[in-house]
Amino acid sequence: MPNPTTRVLALLELLQIHGNASGSELAQMLGVDGRTLRRYIATLEEIGIPLTAERGRHGGYQLVSGYKLPPMMFTNDETLAISLGLLAARSLSVGEVSTAVASAQAKLERVMPQKLKQQLRALDDSVTLELVPNAAADSVTLATLAAATQNRCRTAFDYAGGSGSNNGNERATQREFDPYGLVFRYGRWYAVGHCHLREELRTFRLDRMQRLHRLEIPFQRPQNFDAAAYLTQSFSSMESGIEAELLLHTDLASASAMLGDEVGLLTPRGDAVLWRAHTGCLNWFASQLVQLPITFEILNPPDLKRELRRHAEKLLAITVA
Repeated sequence: MPNPTTRVLALLELLQIHGNASGSELAQMLGVDGRTLRRYIATLEEIGIPLTAERGRHGGYQLVSGYKLPPMMFTNDETLAISLGLLAARSLSVGEVSTAVASAQAKLERVMPQKLKQQLRALDDSVTLELVPNAAADSVTLATLAAATQNRCRTAFDYAGGSGSNNGNERATQREFDPYGLVFRYGRWYAVGHCHLREELRTFRLDRMQRLHRLEIPFQRPQNFDAAAYLTQSFSSMESGIEAELLLHTDLASASAMLGDEVGLLTPRGDAVLWRAHTGCLNWFASQLVQLPITFEILNPPDLKRELRRHAEKLLAITVA
């Protein structure tokens, strides 16, 4: 006969899975009678697990939400999924959020079976999630915008656009903004919503926002608005033209700082960085490449190599003269 303690824990797991279940259903799933089930319910209450019981046809037992988090019980697959989620969160987190992620991971590992712990550590050692932000938004900005988005509350901030965010050549503009959604894409956080300065839908990078604060002005978000789809469409419109692939002989952080706002995707490849970009004019793109302070290889298209060679020949001719 199974240990009563095992059945009490099994009851707790059933309540977590089903949310609300009748006494007869719970008793049947546990293989006990109604009197025994009520004794198990009393045991959970004695150890501090808050429960509610409702009579009637649609009544049943359920955990009280919001009082406190009861002991959670996960299968091995669920524990592995949570751990992988924390691994991804560790790559995206900053400040106190990163500390909380590390603490949660340590708690999980303390109670994991040894075999599962070894499996997770093998994944941690062998799996690389390239989610590190090129220009990370601080946790306060992210949390403030997330709350404003959820509560449909207007925000205000100073925004440093273009090269101004990197070297201060451009003054920040004051914005009032209704945030419709937040999206993490291409190593950066973006906010999509209505800009009251431009009176249209706009996308803002969180790392360029300064002195962000909420305004007690409510707004209505368009029904079924998809911030991720809008951002994808915006990037697609910017990326029309000729695709270029280059291998930059530097690291990811240096490449990101160097290219700044250039449209494209940076991906680590060994000791170098693969840069995929789009341009409408190979001649102009080649003129920008000659200014890079690093060595690089042009993978595609071949015409870009010819344009770059022409620019190099012009520069050499000027130097010789």
